[in-house]
Amino acid sequence: MHMVVEAIFWFHPLVWWLGERLVEERERACDEDVLELGSEPHVYAQSILKVCEFCVRSPVACVSGVTGADLKKRMVRIMTERVARKLDFSRKLLLSALGLLAAASPVVFGLLHATQSRGQSQDTTATALVYDVASIKPNKSGTNMVRLMFTPDGLSAANGTLQMLINAAYRVEDNQISGAPNWMNSERYDIDAKMDSSTADELRKLSEDDRREVRQRMLQALLADRFKLTIHRETKELPVYALVIAKNGPKLQEAKPGDTYPNGIKGPDGRVGAGMTFMAGRGSVTGQGIPISDLVRFLSRQLGRKVEDKTGLTGKYDFTLQWTPDESQGAMFKGPSPEPQGAASPPPPDASGPSIFTALEEKLGLKLESQKGPVEILVIDHVEKPSEN
Repeated sequence: MHMVVEAIFWFHPLVWWLGERLVEERERACDEDVLELGSEPHVYAQSILKVCEFCVRSPVACVSGVTGADLKKRMVRIMTERVARKLDFSRKLLLSALGLLAAASPVVFGLLHATQSRGQSQDTTATALVYDVASIKPNKSGTNMVRLMFTPDGLSAANGTLQMLINAAYRVEDNQISGAPNWMNSERYDIDAKMDSSTADELRKLSEDDRREVRQRMLQALLADRFKLTIHRETKELPVYALVIAKNGPKLQEAKPGDTYPNGIKGPDGRVGAGMTFMAGRGSVTGQGIPISDLVRFLSRQLGRKVEDKTGLTGKYDFTLQWTPDESQGAMFKGPSPEPQGAASPPPPDASGPSIFTALEEKLGLKLESQKGPVEILVIDHVEKPSEN
């Protein structure tokens, strides 16, 4: 085996060093075996010397067994060292484990290096993809209508605040932002950002999760460029909600492959990709073919507190939820919504309806539990109002 390796990697010094060690260990094993059979060490050592003496005087150009490790060192080892002990089961097991570790280490290193390389490649892609042009203007409509949506070739926002943009770019809630100036949640902007065709093509090649992450990084880059936003992160122990399955089990209706929804949106059938519509209004939300992570995101925004998914539910679901909003929690859905153009808003809820906590448990079989946990905080170090263009 070593000869094959030596023939392929003849240029590598380590291969030649290993060859020398193999020769030395082969001679050591031979000597130990002879002595174990009962031979006298001095007789065996003298016999080796006689053979070497004969070979030195031999006219034959090459005699097998003449070359090898240091002869003097070998003689000393034969005369002074005790016979090696037999390997018992535990030693054999340890040796096998070490051999397996030696064989597996390069493989594991290769896999980890490959994963890291893929991650670096994705980071490089995310860094390279940026908006080609972006228009940011103060909103002067005077309406309360807010829209923020990602389009196939860019980003469109109407009447949006910088806080809403940061929420979308970093996937954080209002209580996870610290050091914000007063105007960040009062000044409103219209934004139209476009990417070039090559960037849009690169984005379409990514998976849904990777595409979402790249869009976030593109928005982060836009905020850093136009709003001069710089941030750092801290972790604090804050109140959170844990979304768990209620006592009687979940009542969610799982979306089926082939389902179709209003406005021509396809269901999660794999062939055309997972589609959804997510309509939200004051105290009412309808989800169609959405994962629990989207519901968790909505609840975090609605309650103004981070919600952690501890349901273990991995499918996509259809549901409708209505409740009476608590004014102290903020009754309006904020942030980007994949709501399609022309979608009808759900009717307002009954003023005497249940709270969102009760509605979740009664209608969806889910429960919100108040806890404390580590929450990542975005601390704003610097931000400026953008110049109009």
